[in-house]
Amino acid sequence: MYAIVDIETTGGKYNEEGITEIAIYQHDGQKVTDQFISLVNPERAIQPFVEKLTGINSKMLRNAPRFFEVAKRIIEITENCLIVAHNADFDYRILRTEFKRLGYNFERNSLCTVTLSQKMMPEMESFKLGKLVRSLGIPISDRHRAQGDALATVKLFELLLEKDSSKEILKSQIKALHTHHVPSKYLTIIEELPSTTGVYYLHNAVGDILYIGKSNNIQKRVRTHLTGKDRKSQKIQKKLHKVNFETTGSELIALLKEQHEIKKNQPRINKDGRYRLYPMGIRINEQTPYHQLLLEQVRNDRDYLVVFKNGRVAKHVMTQWMETYKLCQKHSSLQEAEGACYAYKNDSCKGACLEEEKPESYNQRLHQLRDQSTYPHDDFLVVGSGRKDGEYSFIYIENQCFKGYGFYELNHQIKSKEKILSRMTAMEDNSDCRALILAHIKKNKYRKLIPLGITVVNSN
Repeated sequence: MYAIVDIETTGGKYNEEGITEIAIYQHDGQKVTDQFISLVNPERAIQPFVEKLTGINSKMLRNAPRFFEVAKRIIEITENCLIVAHNADFDYRILRTEFKRLGYNFERNSLCTVTLSQKMMPEMESFKLGKLVRSLGIPISDRHRAQGDALATVKLFELLLEKDSSKEILKSQIKALHTHHVPSKYLTIIEELPSTTGVYYLHNAVGDILYIGKSNNIQKRVRTHLTGKDRKSQKIQKKLHKVNFETTGSELIALLKEQHEIKKNQPRINKDGRYRLYPMGIRINEQTPYHQLLLEQVRNDRDYLVVFKNGRVAKHVMTQWMETYKLCQKHSSLQEAEGACYAYKNDSCKGACLEEEKPESYNQRLHQLRDQSTYPHDDFLVVGSGRKDGEYSFIYIENQCFKGYGFYELNHQIKSKEKILSRMTAMEDNSDCRALILAHIKKNKYRKLIPLGITVVNSN
């Protein structure tokens, strides 16, 4: 759990400031679960420049509660939470100072969205809250008031959680809050999980990720891990301390996140997923006069028309392609013998094996096959369902290369490439991604495809 905080103060000498307004949004990593917003009577003067900046004056605070009157509520809403703030050192220091005046030692772990933003989005021009959120397309109102700034920080933090593919935020949360023992029963864990599409992360007591999975029903899938008798389930049950999750709304994004984060984090129990989801691939070798159609184990430095989970299916598809396009088995990985190929003898080859067909004619058919296995546009968005009502998801393809995914609200627009990139969580392109995205497109499992020139993406 997180407590996203913004505080306005009187200004003045270091550690002599008083709180004039506070806003706290409790957040479970997916949504706001509680909130507390209040003006506070600081019982001291407000600096003139602060009054001008925030619009808060002494008259407004005359009947506001004093800090000791709201202290219990602050303790309750932040209990078992990490304090999250934009410039967390300041807000956390102010809270500790106010509690110290009451003789209470207020201790929480904290995360700073300035530091997180600098780490995850180093290309941004400014990390001041107002400029940063506007450049990311996040609306902000009541600037320099606690509620407005805290709400903007909530949206920023949600974006940072999405971009955190290494799961450093989740790991730091578990390390800070774990209670040094593994629960004996899992009922509470299961009840807290959603029955929606997304990716889930199983952690041990020190925050290390044991297993990453994807499901259209996270709660149901985790329940199978916690009640199963197979070897994998028993490993999970022995080590499990905490389950985190990220809803995606889009099944495609869940699949892409799963394969990306398994490779990046290499969880101990995801043994098979540390390598490739699709280890066999078909590609065209254009280094010979007659271009070759090759079936082989996938290598990261090569481009493939399509990739497969096993060689049997890959060979079947390749054989069908060769029959459809009348390709020569000799100029493929299916036959190495000299002379006429088997297909030529059955009138399924036009004679490239005997040089009866010119390379230009033969290669043209291979190019037709290649074009059939590419994305429908060079630059486009695949728009799908979002994580909640009023939101869309998008997959961004640039120059036939998968760049990443993101979310945007229906009452906003992504008006330029700059806006797309600012909302996007980057991912490395590979043959696994291409296979997942192409299959998704071929099955029409999306809301719409949007070709991109000068981009204006409408929400409707």
